[in-house]
Amino acid sequence: MTAEHQRLKANSTKRVPLEQWGPYLSERQWGTVREDYSEWGDAWNYFPFQHAHSRAYRWGEDGLGGISDFFGNLCFSVALWNGKDHILKERLFGLGNNEGNHGEDVKELYYYLANLPTHYYMQFLYKYPQKRFPYEDLVEQNRNRSKLEPEYEILDTGVFDDNRYFDVYITYAKVNKKDIGIKIEVVNRATTTAPIIVLPTLWFFNRWQSRNMDQKPSIRYIDQPNVVKAHHERLGDYYLHYQQPDESLFTENETNTEKLFGIPNASVFVKDAFHDAIIEQKNRDALRNRKHGTKFAPVYALTIEGGASQTIYLRLSDVVIENPFTKGFTDVFDQRKKEEEEFYDAVLPAHITGDLKNIQKQALAGLLWSKQYYYYDIERWIGESDGVTATTERRLKGRNNDWQHLKNQDIILMPDKWEYPWYAAWDLAFHCVPMALVDPNFAKHQITLIMREWYMKPDGQLPAYEWNFSDVNPPVQAWSAFQVYKIEKRKTGKGDIQFLKKVFHKLIINFTWWINRKDPQGRNIFQGGFLGLDNIGVFNRSIQLHSHAKLEQADGTSWMGMYALSLMDIAIEIAMEDDAFEDSATKFFEHFVLIAEALNQLGMWNEEDQFFYDTLGLPDNTTIQLRIQSIVGLTSLFAVSVIGKKVFHKLEDFARRTGWFEHYRLKNNKFWPNEDKAEEETILLSLIPKDRLIALLKRLLNETEFLSEGGIRALSKYHEKNPYSVTIEGEHYSIQYDPGDSTSDFFGGNSNWRGPVWMPVNYLIIQSIKKFGKFYGATLSIEYPTGSGVYMELSEIAAELSKRVVSLFELDTNNHRKLHGDENWFYSRPENRNLVLFYEYFHGDNGSGLGASHQTGWTSLIAQLISDEEE
Repeated sequence: MTAEHQRLKANSTKRVPLEQWGPYLSERQWGTVREDYSEWGDAWNYFPFQHAHSRAYRWGEDGLGGISDFFGNLCFSVALWNGKDHILKERLFGLGNNEGNHGEDVKELYYYLANLPTHYYMQFLYKYPQKRFPYEDLVEQNRNRSKLEPEYEILDTGVFDDNRYFDVYITYAKVNKKDIGIKIEVVNRATTTAPIIVLPTLWFFNRWQSRNMDQKPSIRYIDQPNVVKAHHERLGDYYLHYQQPDESLFTENETNTEKLFGIPNASVFVKDAFHDAIIEQKNRDALRNRKHGTKFAPVYALTIEGGASQTIYLRLSDVVIENPFTKGFTDVFDQRKKEEEEFYDAVLPAHITGDLKNIQKQALAGLLWSKQYYYYDIERWIGESDGVTATTERRLKGRNNDWQHLKNQDIILMPDKWEYPWYAAWDLAFHCVPMALVDPNFAKHQITLIMREWYMKPDGQLPAYEWNFSDVNPPVQAWSAFQVYKIEKRKTGKGDIQFLKKVFHKLIINFTWWINRKDPQGRNIFQGGFLGLDNIGVFNRSIQLHSHAKLEQADGTSWMGMYALSLMDIAIEIAMEDDAFEDSATKFFEHFVLIAEALNQLGMWNEEDQFFYDTLGLPDNTTIQLRIQSIVGLTSLFAVSVIGKKVFHKLEDFARRTGWFEHYRLKNNKFWPNEDKAEEETILLSLIPKDRLIALLKRLLNETEFLSEGGIRALSKYHEKNPYSVTIEGEHYSIQYDPGDSTSDFFGGNSNWRGPVWMPVNYLIIQSIKKFGKFYGATLSIEYPTGSGVYMELSEIAAELSKRVVSLFELDTNNHRKLHGDENWFYSRPENRNLVLFYEYFHGDNGSGLGASHQTGWTSLIAQLISDEEE
């Protein structure tokens, strides 16, 4: 057992398997639904970036490479000033949804370099220009670009062209659970000397403004020099030890009402006082002379020669330490770094290249950095004013008003702590799969958490995301739970049946909600709206058309087939130890068959195109097949399972019932998608029969259709020259292949499913093809790529698809990575060569990264994909 494994084992007995201190501080609190008290629900404009420096948040905090306790009470992060900007660099800058030509987008360079599940070692890198940061240029250029043009990024502005920037490494190494070493190393990448001011900042989340605590917390000096005491009625006492600064400043984490709203401040000690003091010399003496506050920073004015670096040490502890920065303290950073290396040597494949290991480690570091304190009580949020805007009747009946049971205050894995600093139900399910590689107990906790009574609606619906909790995401929780279970079982030799039992009961409630709400006619044909695939449809699938047209969704039906099959797999696994679950396995087996029958026989399969499509039922009882060749039709591949003879021998009633069901359906000429392999006493359960599997794979593996150099496209390249159009009751709709950024406004316009490569669906496709390959073996070979004349078994094809996806991230012989696209000039520099970004999706033709740049998040599935291929 490595040292980290020992710490994880100790945490496994906790109710919540979590360390008190970690990277739980968000990277963007402004522009969120939680901070929006406007009458019309205009979150981006109600609390914009320009307010973030001066206005106290009500539901959380944010910062640069920061940490907090697991209730977000006491926060620490780093602020910087290059001597030229009009504001301190306290948080990451990005565009709001209305400012970018493809919606919101962070415009910074930062990287998650290292992290351990217990956060005993963490490292974050931020690249800070020595020139004036191009805030106005980034806003103006992007605002003036059309959706058909690329985004204007910070590397396009020229501020990094001549290496005139600082690399700011923020490293945390815990001495123990409540004693955290902090190291800030600033490297001057230029050849000339440059100044920088560093403000390591400690502050309290402002709960007192909403009267959510009895006593206002405080930070104040104590008798020992270079130490402040932070006292909080719930957290207790903590002490920040810091090396000798040039000066120290105190203020309050309270809104500058005079600057924002023209209302006089009670004092000069407001949230943005450090900005004014450092940049404008305003009230600097008052802040220096103050002895207490709720926000504190020692100030270090550094002058760093070209190519050199300087280091600042701090220490946050629950006790006063007389000599906090001895040699033994600084050695902790080396020791924890060594423990981090030992841990990943133990959990990652041993015989992969150094580059692949680096990709895995950064993917998992990003996943661990994506833990965030998330606080949202909808009943309070709707019913109270923020002190700026009065509560109105419109708000009482507005966004999320039917979710007033939802009272979240937890550490949750975020899709991206800047672009998506809120959880999404199906994203979270994917996050848990790679999390199981390093911390299966936390992965299990997250899966269970989303189904607890302070999340799940009483009727069984799971919350989608804060912009609209009533939206519907694909129901992948059962699949995720079983994946996490199997990953842990492979690693430890023992499966957590109690976890499966616990989650199974909640999954049944949610499955029943789907049956009751999304199959209105009881035909096993399901709706669901956009189902997480923002602009995949020719029209917005979440909005009812102007008529009474009914959309029946191939993907909604396929996801439900996958759901039923996953529940069957879970029930079988439990029943092998507890036969009380055997009947449940039979129930979901039979339900799966009925869903498969509906998908294949009720008008979704097009014999001419050999593809599944959504169908639209019109008021005159006619139907239209929406002949768009997209991932919607390929989701039918995801529901596949192989049941072996061990199950049939052990579960006699299940074997008897499934045998009778098969005999009955075949005798009565009913649909039967499953296939037996009598000599091995195994059965293949699949939504689609073998001939349709082969037909779909021919399209999937065609480089002129779905297959790209970097994986499977979400929309076929066929639609590049053959756009699909349809006229419905006089309204014209069309869709075409868009391999890059979105050219539509659906769901904010910042995501595109009309051609790019997406990690989660590629992972599911590869996993499904592997399962088919396990069953068919050498008896089924498919041409790969289609038209090449080369035939492979399905397991070999799955491996080849994995290589294509991994190639997006790998260094080539020119020290380039496909995902860096036109920015490889910067990332091929020696100091940047090992830096990897994990984009939301990838260009369907050239593989360059698009959308959110730190989606670890589900793009961290690349770590699991690499491990899967090495097993």
